[in-house]
Amino acid sequence: MTTALFSPFTIKNVTLKNRIVMSPMCMYSCDQEDGMVNDWHIVHYTSRAIGQAGLIMTEATPVTRQGQISPQDLAIWSDDHIPGLKRLTDAIKVHGAKTAVQLGHAGRKAIYDDETIAPSAVGFDEKSKIPKEMTETEIKETIYGFKTAAERAKKAGFDIIELHAAHGYLISQFLSPLSNKRTDEYGGNRENRFRFLKETIDQVKTVWEGPLFVRISADEYHQDGNSMDDITAFSKRMSELGVDLIDCSTGGIVRTPIEVYPGYQIRHAETIKKEAGIATGAVGLITTGLQAEEILQNKRADLIFIGRAFLRDPYWPRTAANELGVELEPPRQYIRSW
Repeated sequence: MTTALFSPFTIKNVTLKNRIVMSPMCMYSCDQEDGMVNDWHIVHYTSRAIGQAGLIMTEATPVTRQGQISPQDLAIWSDDHIPGLKRLTDAIKVHGAKTAVQLGHAGRKAIYDDETIAPSAVGFDEKSKIPKEMTETEIKETIYGFKTAAERAKKAGFDIIELHAAHGYLISQFLSPLSNKRTDEYGGNRENRFRFLKETIDQVKTVWEGPLFVRISADEYHQDGNSMDDITAFSKRMSELGVDLIDCSTGGIVRTPIEVYPGYQIRHAETIKKEAGIATGAVGLITTGLQAEEILQNKRADLIFIGRAFLRDPYWPRTAANELGVELEPPRQYIRSW
Protein backbone atom coordinates (compact mmCIF):
# COMPACT_ATOMS: atom_id res chain seq x y z
CA MET A 1 0.00 0.00 0.00
CA THR A 2 1.24 3.48 -0.89
CA THR A 3 0.62 5.90 1.96
CA ALA A 4 1.10 9.62 2.40
CA LEU A 5 2.53 9.21 5.90
CA PHE A 6 5.41 7.06 4.67
CA SER A 7 6.12 9.04 1.51
CA PRO A 8 9.21 11.29 1.35
CA PHE A 9 9.01 15.05 1.69
CA THR A 10 11.60 17.45 0.29
CA ILE A 11 12.19 20.99 1.51
CA LYS A 12 14.98 22.84 -0.27
CA ASN A 13 18.02 20.57 -0.05
CA VAL A 14 16.63 18.25 2.64
CA THR A 15 14.54 15.13 1.99
CA LEU A 16 12.74 13.45 4.88
CA LYS A 17 12.18 9.72 4.35
CA ASN A 18 8.63 10.06 5.71
CA ARG A 19 6.24 12.72 7.08
CA ILE A 20 6.71 11.84 10.76
CA VAL A 21 8.37 14.48 12.94
CA MET A 22 9.28 14.10 16.58
CA SER A 23 7.85 17.30 18.02
CA PRO A 24 10.07 19.46 20.26
CA MET A 25 9.40 18.69 23.92
CA CYS A 26 11.30 20.10 26.88
CA MET A 27 13.09 17.30 28.71
CA TYR A 28 14.64 19.20 31.66
CA SER A 29 17.59 16.81 31.71
CA CYS A 30 20.73 18.97 31.85
CA ASP A 31 21.33 18.12 35.48
CA GLN A 32 24.47 20.28 35.66
CA GLU A 33 22.40 23.27 34.47
CA ASP A 34 24.97 24.00 31.77
CA GLY A 35 22.86 23.29 28.66
CA MET A 36 25.22 20.53 27.58
CA VAL A 37 24.16 17.35 25.77
CA ASN A 38 24.62 14.31 27.99
CA ASP A 39 24.16 10.56 27.56
CA TRP A 40 20.46 10.76 28.37
CA HIS A 41 19.83 13.08 25.40
CA ILE A 42 21.73 10.75 23.08
CA VAL A 43 19.63 7.77 24.15
CA HIS A 44 16.32 9.70 24.13
CA TYR A 45 16.62 11.25 20.68
CA THR A 46 18.49 8.46 18.94
CA SER A 47 15.94 5.85 20.04
CA ARG A 48 13.26 7.75 18.10
CA ALA A 49 15.53 7.80 15.06
CA ILE A 50 15.91 4.02 15.38
CA GLY A 51 12.12 3.99 15.64
CA GLN A 52 12.01 5.40 12.06
CA ALA A 53 10.98 9.05 12.53
CA GLY A 54 11.73 11.08 9.44
CA LEU A 55 12.78 14.17 11.42
CA ILE A 56 13.94 14.51 15.02
CA MET A 57 13.53 17.98 16.51
CA THR A 58 15.25 18.79 19.77
CA GLU A 59 13.55 20.63 22.58
CA ALA A 60 13.22 24.42 22.78
CA THR A 61 16.84 25.55 22.93
CA PRO A 62 17.54 29.04 24.33
CA VAL A 63 19.69 31.38 22.28
CA THR A 64 20.77 33.35 25.37
CA ARG A 65 21.20 32.38 29.00
CA GLN A 66 18.50 34.89 29.88
CA GLY A 67 16.04 33.05 27.62
CA GLN A 68 15.92 29.69 29.41
CA ILE A 69 12.58 28.07 30.08
CA SER A 70 14.30 26.11 32.84
CA PRO A 71 17.91 25.75 34.02
CA GLN A 72 17.87 22.10 32.84
CA ASP A 73 17.19 22.82 29.15
CA LEU A 74 19.58 22.10 26.32
CA ALA A 75 21.23 25.33 25.19
CA ILE A 76 22.96 26.88 22.19
CA TRP A 77 24.05 30.30 23.46
CA SER A 78 27.74 29.36 23.58
CA ASP A 79 30.24 27.78 21.21
CA ASP A 80 30.90 25.34 24.06
CA HIS A 81 27.54 23.72 23.26
CA ILE A 82 28.49 22.87 19.66
CA PRO A 83 30.49 19.63 20.24
CA GLY A 84 27.72 17.98 22.25
CA LEU A 85 25.07 19.00 19.74
CA LYS A 86 27.27 17.69 16.92
CA ARG A 87 27.58 14.38 18.75
CA LEU A 88 23.78 14.29 18.96
CA THR A 89 23.11 15.08 15.29
CA ASP A 90 25.70 12.54 14.18
CA ALA A 91 24.09 9.84 16.33
CA ILE A 92 20.61 10.59 14.95
CA LYS A 93 21.70 10.64 11.30
CA VAL A 94 23.29 7.20 11.53
CA HIS A 95 19.74 5.83 11.68
CA GLY A 96 18.40 7.69 8.64
CA ALA A 97 16.56 10.56 10.31
CA LYS A 98 17.14 14.24 9.65
CA THR A 99 17.72 16.68 12.50
CA ALA A 100 16.19 19.99 13.56
CA VAL A 101 16.74 22.40 16.41
CA GLN A 102 14.08 24.69 17.84
CA LEU A 103 15.63 28.06 18.70
CA GLY A 104 13.81 30.03 21.35
CA HIS A 105 13.78 32.61 24.11
CA ALA A 106 11.28 32.39 26.97
CA GLY A 107 10.90 36.14 27.53
CA ARG A 108 8.60 36.78 30.51
CA LYS A 109 8.28 33.01 31.05
CA ALA A 110 12.02 32.58 31.59
CA ILE A 111 13.47 31.08 34.75
CA TYR A 112 16.26 33.57 35.29
CA ASP A 113 18.00 34.60 38.48
CA ASP A 114 18.07 38.25 37.55
CA GLU A 115 15.58 40.38 35.64
CA THR A 116 13.45 38.80 32.92
CA ILE A 117 12.78 40.75 29.74
CA ALA A 118 9.72 40.99 27.53
CA PRO A 119 8.16 43.30 24.94
CA SER A 120 6.21 45.02 27.71
CA ALA A 121 6.12 45.12 31.50
CA VAL A 122 3.16 42.74 31.63
CA GLY A 123 3.27 39.54 33.66
CA PHE A 124 1.99 36.20 32.42
CA ASP A 125 -0.60 36.05 35.20
CA GLU A 126 -1.28 37.58 38.60
CA LYS A 127 1.23 35.24 40.25
CA SER A 128 4.07 36.00 37.84
CA LYS A 129 6.74 38.62 38.34
CA ILE A 130 6.58 41.66 36.12
CA PRO A 131 9.26 41.58 33.40
CA LYS A 132 11.35 44.50 32.28
CA GLU A 133 10.24 46.10 29.00
CA MET A 134 13.01 45.55 26.50
CA THR A 135 14.95 48.51 25.21
CA GLU A 136 15.70 48.72 21.50
CA THR A 137 19.29 47.76 22.33
CA GLU A 138 18.09 44.62 24.11
CA ILE A 139 15.84 43.81 21.15
CA LYS A 140 18.78 44.04 18.75
CA GLU A 141 21.00 41.99 21.07
CA THR A 142 18.39 39.25 21.32
CA ILE A 143 17.87 39.12 17.56
CA TYR A 144 21.65 38.84 17.24
CA GLY A 145 21.44 35.94 19.71
CA PHE A 146 19.13 34.10 17.31
CA LYS A 147 21.57 34.76 14.46
CA THR A 148 24.60 33.43 16.31
CA ALA A 149 22.58 30.44 17.51
CA ALA A 150 21.74 29.67 13.87
CA GLU A 151 25.46 29.78 13.06
CA ARG A 152 26.12 27.28 15.85
CA ALA A 153 23.27 25.08 14.64
CA LYS A 154 24.93 24.93 11.24
CA LYS A 155 28.27 23.97 12.78
CA ALA A 156 26.52 21.33 14.89
CA GLY A 157 25.16 19.66 11.76
CA PHE A 158 21.45 20.35 12.06
CA ASP A 159 19.48 20.00 8.82
CA ILE A 160 16.57 22.29 9.75
CA ILE A 161 16.03 25.25 12.09
CA GLU A 162 12.69 26.07 13.69
CA LEU A 163 12.06 29.42 15.38
CA HIS A 164 9.84 29.12 18.45
CA ALA A 165 7.18 31.81 18.04
CA ALA A 166 4.49 29.98 20.02
CA HIS A 167 3.27 29.14 23.54
CA GLY A 168 3.68 32.61 24.98
CA TYR A 169 7.47 32.76 24.75
CA LEU A 170 9.34 35.86 23.60
CA ILE A 171 8.53 35.96 19.86
CA SER A 172 4.93 35.02 20.64
CA GLN A 173 4.85 37.82 23.19
CA PHE A 174 5.82 40.33 20.50
CA LEU A 175 3.18 39.00 18.10
CA SER A 176 0.26 39.13 20.53
CA PRO A 177 -1.65 42.29 21.53
CA LEU A 178 -2.29 40.58 24.87
CA SER A 179 1.38 40.85 25.86
CA ASN A 180 2.74 43.56 23.55
CA LYS A 181 1.67 47.00 24.73
CA ARG A 182 4.57 48.91 23.16
CA THR A 183 4.04 52.27 21.45
CA ASP A 184 7.19 52.24 19.32
CA GLU A 185 7.85 50.47 15.99
CA TYR A 186 7.73 47.05 17.71
CA GLY A 187 4.17 47.40 19.02
CA GLY A 188 0.70 48.54 18.17
CA ASN A 189 -0.54 47.47 14.77
CA ARG A 190 -0.12 44.03 13.23
CA GLU A 191 2.92 44.93 11.13
CA ASN A 192 4.74 46.44 14.09
CA ARG A 193 4.01 43.42 16.30
CA PHE A 194 5.44 41.24 13.52
CA ARG A 195 8.64 43.30 13.28
CA PHE A 196 10.64 41.38 15.90
CA LEU A 197 9.97 38.07 14.13
CA LYS A 198 10.65 39.62 10.72
CA GLU A 199 14.03 40.95 11.80
CA THR A 200 14.86 37.63 13.45
CA ILE A 201 14.04 35.73 10.26
CA ASP A 202 16.08 38.20 8.20
CA GLN A 203 19.12 37.86 10.45
CA VAL A 204 18.94 34.07 10.67
CA LYS A 205 18.75 33.83 6.89
CA THR A 206 22.02 35.75 6.52
CA VAL A 207 23.82 32.72 8.00
CA TRP A 208 21.40 29.85 7.30
CA GLU A 209 20.59 28.51 3.83
CA GLY A 210 18.68 25.39 4.85
CA PRO A 211 14.97 24.87 5.55
CA LEU A 212 13.46 27.25 8.08
CA PHE A 213 10.32 26.44 10.08
CA VAL A 214 8.40 28.66 12.51
CA ARG A 215 6.15 27.31 15.27
CA ILE A 216 3.23 29.62 16.07
CA SER A 217 0.24 29.66 18.38
CA ALA A 218 -2.57 29.81 15.84
CA ASP A 219 -5.21 30.31 18.53
CA GLU A 220 -4.63 32.41 21.64
CA TYR A 221 -7.98 31.42 23.21
CA HIS A 222 -8.83 35.01 24.10
CA GLN A 223 -11.20 37.42 22.38
CA ASP A 224 -8.64 40.23 22.49
CA GLY A 225 -5.78 38.11 21.15
CA ASN A 226 -4.72 37.52 17.57
CA SER A 227 -7.52 36.36 15.29
CA MET A 228 -7.19 33.75 12.57
CA ASP A 229 -6.99 36.64 10.10
CA ASP A 230 -3.95 37.95 12.00
CA ILE A 231 -2.32 34.52 12.07
CA THR A 232 -2.94 33.99 8.35
CA ALA A 233 -1.48 37.43 7.59
CA PHE A 234 1.62 36.63 9.68
CA SER A 235 1.96 33.33 7.82
CA LYS A 236 1.77 35.02 4.42
CA ARG A 237 4.47 37.45 5.48
CA MET A 238 6.67 34.59 6.70
CA SER A 239 6.26 32.83 3.36
CA GLU A 240 7.36 36.01 1.59
CA LEU A 241 10.42 36.18 3.86
CA GLY A 242 11.48 32.64 2.92
CA VAL A 243 10.05 30.55 5.76
CA ASP A 244 9.37 27.05 4.43
CA LEU A 245 6.82 25.64 6.89
CA ILE A 246 4.54 26.79 9.69
CA ASP A 247 4.34 24.40 12.65
CA CYS A 248 0.82 25.02 13.94
CA SER A 249 0.29 24.79 17.69
CA THR A 250 -1.94 26.91 19.96
CA GLY A 251 -2.17 28.61 23.33
CA GLY A 252 0.28 29.68 26.00
CA ILE A 253 0.13 33.46 25.72
CA VAL A 254 -2.26 33.83 28.68
CA ARG A 255 -3.44 31.37 31.28
CA THR A 256 -6.78 30.04 30.09
CA PRO A 257 -8.49 26.63 29.97
CA ILE A 258 -8.16 24.82 26.66
CA GLU A 259 -10.54 22.08 25.56
CA VAL A 260 -8.40 19.38 24.01
CA TYR A 261 -9.52 16.43 21.91
CA PRO A 262 -7.90 14.28 19.19
CA GLY A 263 -6.59 16.55 16.44
CA TYR A 264 -7.88 19.72 18.11
CA GLN A 265 -5.29 21.96 16.40
CA ILE A 266 -5.40 20.50 12.90
CA ARG A 267 -7.98 22.96 11.58
CA HIS A 268 -5.45 25.75 12.04
CA ALA A 269 -2.81 23.95 9.98
CA GLU A 270 -5.42 23.37 7.28
CA THR A 271 -6.51 27.02 7.20
CA ILE A 272 -2.97 28.38 7.06
CA LYS A 273 -1.94 25.89 4.36
CA LYS A 274 -4.88 26.88 2.15
CA GLU A 275 -5.10 30.61 2.80
CA ALA A 276 -1.42 31.51 3.21
CA GLY A 277 -0.12 29.10 0.58
CA ILE A 278 2.63 27.69 2.75
CA ALA A 279 3.45 24.16 3.93
CA THR A 280 2.24 23.35 7.44
CA GLY A 281 2.86 20.86 10.20
CA ALA A 282 -0.04 19.43 12.21
CA VAL A 283 0.34 18.75 15.93
CA GLY A 284 -1.95 18.10 18.88
CA LEU A 285 -3.16 14.73 20.14
CA ILE A 286 -2.42 12.90 16.91
CA THR A 287 -2.08 9.36 18.17
CA THR A 288 -2.73 6.85 15.38
CA GLY A 289 -1.44 6.13 11.91
CA LEU A 290 -4.97 6.27 10.47
CA GLN A 291 -5.50 9.73 11.96
CA ALA A 292 -2.18 10.97 10.54
CA GLU A 293 -2.92 9.46 7.14
CA GLU A 294 -6.30 11.19 6.95
CA ILE A 295 -4.70 14.57 7.64
CA LEU A 296 -2.17 14.13 4.84
CA GLN A 297 -4.49 12.50 2.30
CA ASN A 298 -6.98 15.34 2.67
CA LYS A 299 -4.13 17.87 2.30
CA ARG A 300 -4.82 19.44 5.67
CA ALA A 301 -1.07 19.58 6.44
CA ASP A 302 2.25 18.41 5.01
CA LEU A 303 4.01 16.97 8.06
CA ILE A 304 2.76 15.22 11.20
CA PHE A 305 4.37 16.31 14.48
CA ILE A 306 4.14 13.62 17.16
CA GLY A 307 4.74 14.57 20.79
CA ARG A 308 3.32 12.63 23.73
CA ALA A 309 2.71 9.52 21.61
CA PHE A 310 6.46 9.40 20.94
CA LEU A 311 7.15 9.53 24.67
CA ARG A 312 4.90 6.53 25.20
CA ASP A 313 6.20 4.61 22.18
CA PRO A 314 9.69 5.34 20.77
CA TYR A 315 8.74 3.14 17.81
CA TRP A 316 5.51 4.95 17.02
CA PRO A 317 6.22 4.91 13.25
CA ARG A 318 6.26 1.11 13.31
CA THR A 319 2.97 1.10 15.22
CA ALA A 320 1.49 3.47 12.63
CA ALA A 321 2.87 1.39 9.77
CA ASN A 322 1.21 -1.73 11.16
CA GLU A 323 -2.13 0.12 11.27
CA LEU A 324 -1.72 1.20 7.64
CA GLY A 325 -0.45 -2.11 6.32
CA VAL A 326 3.01 -0.75 5.52
CA GLU A 327 6.13 -2.86 6.00
CA LEU A 328 9.09 -0.90 7.31
CA GLU A 329 12.65 -2.09 6.97
CA PRO A 330 13.94 -2.66 10.51
CA PRO A 331 17.41 -1.78 11.75
CA ARG A 332 19.64 -4.71 10.79
CA GLN A 333 20.20 -5.48 14.47
CA TYR A 334 16.44 -6.09 14.90
CA ILE A 335 15.76 -8.18 11.79
CA ARG A 336 15.32 -11.37 13.80
CA SER A 337 12.26 -9.86 15.50
CA TRP A 338 10.38 -9.26 12.22
